[in-house]
Amino acid sequence: MPDHDRVEGAAKNLGGKAKEVAGKVTGDEKLKAEGRADQVEGKVQNAVGGMKDTLRGDNRN
Repeated sequence: MPDHDRVEGAAKNLGGKAKEVAGKVTGDEKLKAEGRADQVEGKVQNAVGGMKDTLRGDNRN
């Protein structure tokens, strides 16, 4: 089972993409920027979760 951070990070990344698209459609630059920031935060959180998964896998061997 993937780490909770990976799942949460992926969800945050998708939410950020949706915000960015909504900002583009409405012409709201602030919303676009928030969407991009959420995507970066989600990618970082996903990477942290991936490292946790890797470490957990190494400890089992």
